[in-house]
Amino acid sequence: MLKIAVLGAGRIGKIHAANIAASPLATLVAIADPYFDNALQLAKLYGANAVKDPLELINDREIDAVVIATPTDTHVDLMLAAARNGKAVLCEKPVDMDLDRARRASEELATLQVPVMVAFNRRFDPSAQQIRQAIVRGEVGEVHQVMITSRDPGFAPVDYLRHSGGIFRDMVIHDFDMARWLLGEEPVSVYASGSRLLNPALAEFNDVDTCMVQMVTASGKQCHINCSRQAVYGHDQRLEVYGSAGMLLNDNMRASSVRRFTHQLTEAREPLVNFFLERYADAYRHEMDAFIQAATGAQPVPVTAWDGVMALKLAECAQRSVESGKPVSVD
Repeated sequence: MLKIAVLGAGRIGKIHAANIAASPLATLVAIADPYFDNALQLAKLYGANAVKDPLELINDREIDAVVIATPTDTHVDLMLAAARNGKAVLCEKPVDMDLDRARRASEELATLQVPVMVAFNRRFDPSAQQIRQAIVRGEVGEVHQVMITSRDPGFAPVDYLRHSGGIFRDMVIHDFDMARWLLGEEPVSVYASGSRLLNPALAEFNDVDTCMVQMVTASGKQCHINCSRQAVYGHDQRLEVYGSAGMLLNDNMRASSVRRFTHQLTEAREPLVNFFLERYADAYRHEMDAFIQAATGAQPVPVTAWDGVMALKLAECAQRSVESGKPVSVD
């Protein structure tokens, strides 16, 4: 049984704690959070210990692995401390706000030979997995285009956005990772446009709430991403892969596939699932399973710290493109 501690008792920490507790291959040993009451409440649900200081658990020799669900500015230090102590690590995105710092951390982590995984959970969504497997099998021939729509159902609080690193590092970074994964090639050019259509106050910290990104690989493969902080009709998550032999489409999820036809409505359907907690519940479970397999050596790490660096690099290129109004080459 892999002994795992969760660092951070917030929204994401609760998801990971529940999935660890449900695993037949792991034990949730402890929760750490500077807000001790939060750690204590979560730990009580699963019979785990609670502490304030994450380093206390990182230095505990009885713990095999840690899940880092703390604020972004703590990720690098906690990842390195855990890996230096020989612990397997699952860390939430992004690796860091600063690309150079993330790159240096990734390079050191590669030398430590400890399983370190970045939590890009959307790779583990069952529908996304099917699309990836279909691409590998050649069902669409050569991939020509990837189109990604990612729109949140409600505008996040401005206080959160002020510290988020911006829409590209905080939100679109998931889509940058998906684009790399599905294209099978690294983008070499990024062009992005961004607007403040929902909240002009974002100008205070140079952020936008509505954006589009176009990327091209060296061979000419294309990816288009469109993203919004607020879709009034629900959590809009769609994905299309177009190739020389066909197309793959991952549509939105709903509570039911029933469609209703009446004198007032035609093809009326259930609302979209509420938010990412519901939309990607299966993805979070499969992500944890993959981490446990990697931590025990049964499978290789599926999403490395370097993948986190590359997604962050694309986010920075997109931000620079918005600011300059020009395409940006990816170094």
